[in-house]
Amino acid sequence: MTTSGPEAQAYRGYCLESVAASYDIVLITPGEPTWEKEFISDFEIADPDDAEALAQAGQALADRHQLAGLVTWTEWYLTQTARLARRLGLPTNSPEVMEGARNKATARTLFARHGVPSASSMTARTLLEAALAAETIGYPVVLKPAARAASIGVIRVDSAEELPDGFEFASAGARDGIESTHVLVEEFLDGPEVSVECVTYSGHTTAVAVTRKTLGDPPFFEEVAHCVDAADPLLDQVAPVAAAAVKALGINDGVQHVEMRLVNGRPCLIEVNGRVGGDMIGHLVSLATGVDLSRAAADVACGLAPDLTPTRSRAAAIRLVYPAYSGTLTERRLDGNFPWLERVSFQREVGDRLVLPQDGGDMYTARIGYLITTGASAAEAQARSAEAYRHLAVQVTPA
Repeated sequence: MTTSGPEAQAYRGYCLESVAASYDIVLITPGEPTWEKEFISDFEIADPDDAEALAQAGQALADRHQLAGLVTWTEWYLTQTARLARRLGLPTNSPEVMEGARNKATARTLFARHGVPSASSMTARTLLEAALAAETIGYPVVLKPAARAASIGVIRVDSAEELPDGFEFASAGARDGIESTHVLVEEFLDGPEVSVECVTYSGHTTAVAVTRKTLGDPPFFEEVAHCVDAADPLLDQVAPVAAAAVKALGINDGVQHVEMRLVNGRPCLIEVNGRVGGDMIGHLVSLATGVDLSRAAADVACGLAPDLTPTRSRAAAIRLVYPAYSGTLTERRLDGNFPWLERVSFQREVGDRLVLPQDGGDMYTARIGYLITTGASAAEAQARSAEAYRHLAVQVTPA
């Protein structure tokens, strides 16, 4: 089950291609398949947020095919996927578990109960409740929707004077939440951000790789670059905390993208996402280690033990391309040809309107594309990423 359209192709096309190499795929999608058709054998169109339509689509495919498993790499569909898998009698985590993982307030409670280091957090339904929570926790605080993703509605607030605007920004992002429409007020974790890419099978979690992240300018938390190094020494330190977080949520099977910050050198949980990481992170892991997280997700969904044996030790980096300001894209091209440039992808065409978070947008309205580079080490992959970025010509006419 997946989203459709060019954005899905740019960031999840590699997942579908990888799984199709080993499995016959039937797809539930909200729109008519286009680029997906070469990788699938059948499909049904249904809105995943419409429970009855989704159930009918799943049953229609089950009537025509012998289904072995059900998987999604879309954050918004994790709970719906679990419900449908249970209805069809397929292997799955319980819908209640996935709902808890999606609801960050529930996840924080479970982390505290199981002794997993995590940020202090309070739920706020009004500005007054947010103000009381912020005073209790202490500024600076982070405001975020309880059940969103992709940094939508996430903002840092440094003082009481900034709180009204920050609360409105987070509330706007929270309105489309499925599991919750509340806003969380959380302790600001001061330290570098990483994610741990994990695979859980029959209750045992394996940390496959660690992703180092680069964030954009505050007060927002937009991710602008990632790097995966198979030889990263940090993996041994963060792996036990990631596994403990997955266990605390009750997740027994699947692939997880576990986000945390290193506060005074110690891992502290942000959240657990029950799917392959976005921004091409699964592809970076494959380039760096040889481990295929998309295939692992399909294997586990079918009740099979995944092969997590590394077959290479390199590094890969992605640079996400954003404009300096909102406006209309008038030019975008890469000048030059580099053997270590694994791919370049543009999701915006000349003439498209770009809107940054500070102007009411998000990653879907602002991001132009990305560059992926490889190297023998993280330093080399990142240096090559910077070199390729210097040869990128992007022009935006201000609004």
